[in-house]
Amino acid sequence: QVQLVESGGGLVQPGGSLRLSCAASGRLSDVDLWQWYRQNPGTTREWVAHIAMNNHGTNYAGSVWGRFTVSRDDVKNTVYLQMDNLKPEDTAVYYCKGRNWRPGESSYWGQGTQVTVSS
Repeated sequence: QVQLVESGGGLVQPGGSLRLSCAASGRLSDVDLWQWYRQNPGTTREWVAHIAMNNHGTNYAGSVWGRFTVSRDDVKNTVYLQMDNLKPEDTAVYYCKGRNWRPGESSYWGQGTQVTVSS
């Protein structure tokens, strides 16, 4: 099992920045990809970004490209999402996910952290 705890959300004005953290513990060898998703009430969960375990390769949704940066610290077992130039449409609950590479096994989700972008 893997446990994930997100933090760093809050209220920020448009154009501002936040850094989200996802602290991981447990059997981290299960995970081959760390992902960030976001969701608003009544909508489907949207993939935002990911970073690979083997080569630190990253990818981003078009809506956040050039504004968000995903990274990880393997000493602290923490994944980050640096969010710059935030827009009101970035408002959502942000979730960290550890994708389980084992076939048929569930992936791991954190509890989410609220990000609100408003003046």
